[in-house]
Amino acid sequence: MKEKYFPQEIEQKWQKRWAEERTFEVTEEPGREKFYALEMLAYTSGRAHIGHVSNFAIGDALSWYKRMRGCNVLHPFGWDAFGQPAETAAIKDGTDPETFTRDAIAYMKWQFQRMGISYDWSREVATCDPEYYRWNQWFFIRMWERRMIYRKLAPVNWCPKEDISLSNEQASGGVCWRCGSQVIQKELMQWFARITDYADQLLEGLDRLEGRWPERVIAMQRNWIGRSRGAEVRFQVADSDDSITVFTTRIDTIFGANAIILAPEHPLVARLVEGKPERDEVLAFAETLKAEKRGGAIVEEMEKKGIFTGAYAVNPFNGERLPIWIANFVLMEYGTGAIMAVPSGDQRDFEFSRKYDLPFRQIKLTEDGREIAPEEIEVPNEEWTTTVNSGEWSGLASEEANRRMTEYAEARGFGKGAITYKLRDWGISRQRYWGTPVPMIHCERCGIVPVPDDQLPVVLPKGVNLKVEGGSPLDHVPEFVNVDCPRCGGEARRDTDTMDTFVDSNWYYYRYCDPHNDRLPFDPEKIDYWFPVDQYIGGIEHAVLHLIYTRYWTRVMRDFGLVKFDEPVARLLSQGMISKETIWCPNHEWLFPEQVTEEKTCSICGSPVQVGRVEKMSKSKKNAVDPIEMVNIHGADALRLFVLFAGPPEKDKEWSDTGFEGAARYLQRVWRIAHRWQPEIANMNIEKTGLQQGEVEPGQLVDYQVRMRRRTHQVVRAISENFEERLRLNTCISSLMELTNEIYLFDQAVDKSGGPTYPDLEIAKEAFEALIRMLAPFTPHVAEEMWESFGHAVSLARTDWPVFSEDLAREEEVEVAVQVNGKLRSRIYASPDASDSDLREAALADEKVQAAAAGRSVAKVIVVPRKLVNIVIK
Repeated sequence: MKEKYFPQEIEQKWQKRWAEERTFEVTEEPGREKFYALEMLAYTSGRAHIGHVSNFAIGDALSWYKRMRGCNVLHPFGWDAFGQPAETAAIKDGTDPETFTRDAIAYMKWQFQRMGISYDWSREVATCDPEYYRWNQWFFIRMWERRMIYRKLAPVNWCPKEDISLSNEQASGGVCWRCGSQVIQKELMQWFARITDYADQLLEGLDRLEGRWPERVIAMQRNWIGRSRGAEVRFQVADSDDSITVFTTRIDTIFGANAIILAPEHPLVARLVEGKPERDEVLAFAETLKAEKRGGAIVEEMEKKGIFTGAYAVNPFNGERLPIWIANFVLMEYGTGAIMAVPSGDQRDFEFSRKYDLPFRQIKLTEDGREIAPEEIEVPNEEWTTTVNSGEWSGLASEEANRRMTEYAEARGFGKGAITYKLRDWGISRQRYWGTPVPMIHCERCGIVPVPDDQLPVVLPKGVNLKVEGGSPLDHVPEFVNVDCPRCGGEARRDTDTMDTFVDSNWYYYRYCDPHNDRLPFDPEKIDYWFPVDQYIGGIEHAVLHLIYTRYWTRVMRDFGLVKFDEPVARLLSQGMISKETIWCPNHEWLFPEQVTEEKTCSICGSPVQVGRVEKMSKSKKNAVDPIEMVNIHGADALRLFVLFAGPPEKDKEWSDTGFEGAARYLQRVWRIAHRWQPEIANMNIEKTGLQQGEVEPGQLVDYQVRMRRRTHQVVRAISENFEERLRLNTCISSLMELTNEIYLFDQAVDKSGGPTYPDLEIAKEAFEALIRMLAPFTPHVAEEMWESFGHAVSLARTDWPVFSEDLAREEEVEVAVQVNGKLRSRIYASPDASDSDLREAALADEKVQAAAAGRSVAKVIVVPRKLVNIVIK
């Protein structure tokens, strides 16, 4: 073992050995406990960032721990390789998306390998490989055959100048990213998956995930699915045969309705204004609203805007004429695309009615039974109280009125009880090049015909011009588009849409279990062995897209007979982000840290700089940290240790140069003390210590030896329990640092005693080998090097996790604080196993306590085992 620690040299040595020995490759072993550790696959952006390191280091730590606990650990990796950003980058760089993506994969894979993440690279998957997306197409066809996929007109972002559809990202701000033209909404034929058929199943499944998935993710998914029980009410349009159906969860408030408000996309809009003087103004306003970026979260914050159509609807409960408006806060994809506005009972309706001076009517008492005059309403009452001013239903509790009024509407044929969902069928088609081609053919004689299975995959053509105007780039590749109909043999056209990239990421982790299967997406027997995923790790931003879609896709595969379960992921961890402070110069805008002088001025112009708030790392704000630069400075182990020690895995963390340096100093410290003891320990019996063989009796040990043994076993217990129960990796590292400190104290005690004696060597061996094994999940390279130096020929990846003894880990005595009426009066010492009654008696017998309680009686004694006794006197 060298005297000095050279991390880069050690890390390259062990990365090479792991690769040559295929250390982390696994196969199914029936009868052996398995563990499937999974981090979300990486998007091929071209460069890995510190966020990747944090995410993957968490999964790797857990993988190492489970391996050392004897589990057969599957820890695979792959690439989310399709998508619009690759097209954009290719246009910018003058290359093609495939070249850009393959280069990105090569570089990012090298980065991850430099980090020493213990992936089974033999199972690597890239979603842009035809061998992979062939099965996207296979799933698409199977779903089409079962009517789980259909095609209909739907709005897309459209640039009229470029004559092309745009993704939401390309239409940011309502303008085309390429030419700056105003984006409009245009209806095109789109492919949809019937995810709504599974809405109730997806909701019910969340109940089984409680306690194992983050509460926030479960809440977000419940809200996204948005199951609401209420009633549909039909309002007849005055002087017309048309009617408008509204869904409401509060039919008991219908007497307070002051308007019917439609989404601008509502199909009745054009008919309502036909022949009216407001027609042109209303239709123009509706088109303006359609072009705006609107969604649930955005609508809540945006200024409410609307226009009166000149038409009226009739309230079926009381015959009142209600004006029909169009407004930006009503969304066609929610409910029926129409609402009844009740300003006294809904905040959005309240704001809208105040702005446009629409009348108010109070229809509920306050919780304390008061009726507030309409003109005095300052905040809408959304509670369930008692109805007023509601005809024959006045005086009823809101819940009872809701039930009776629904029955009344059903009996008279203008309404019914109903359940609606916010969830809408998933639009899975895109009008772009870099994605999985939709495997369908359009024939004038036969209609829509799927590509035969033996002709899959439909492969993307190469050399496609991405800058063409009008439709998808694939529309302009005649050799791709023009085909024979597989059913009648006549002329036909291939569908030129490609699939949403969430199709790729729906099932990639199933493919890891059988990545080279050319007969099926995967062998169901292999899925039976590896699934469910035991721990999935990824960002909270995926809560309501990927994590809903993948639960849906699993149920589809279940219905195909490919899997036997509903929920694919047993436990989910949503890791926090790593942020860093930003620096702003008034002349040169964002600066790199190295562009700032010690006097906090810009090194370019000398102006004082402003250190901004800590923000998510980004290239544009120059606060990103390149992980490879950090590896070149202090090594991958130090970087991994820092990101895991910076805070709990699910919390956001702040990058700190001094924290990173501190992690490196800690490893240097471990190396120094290990180097001091290595020659003697390496020459000892490497199979079992004398302590374990009984050669040294614990009763013969002196105080510093007993303390070292106890601390070793306590730390093994603490870290083992943490991995099994809490996954607080930062506190695991704190425990390792405490054990290292204890080893240094032990080392000093040995020097003072004139040692090392034989018991000293045995205790040091036990402590060091426990420390090294427990370092492996966090800093595997330096742990492997020390382990080998201590005389072990077998890799830590095939070595057992250390075992603790409860007897040895138990403290001889614990300090217990004693309070009188909440004020600290004394401290007592007791066995850690002392009962509540023992602690009570000892505390009451304490002289300081007796003095504090003199002349007064004990009313109550509260005991917190091992920590506190609080005596209440009066």
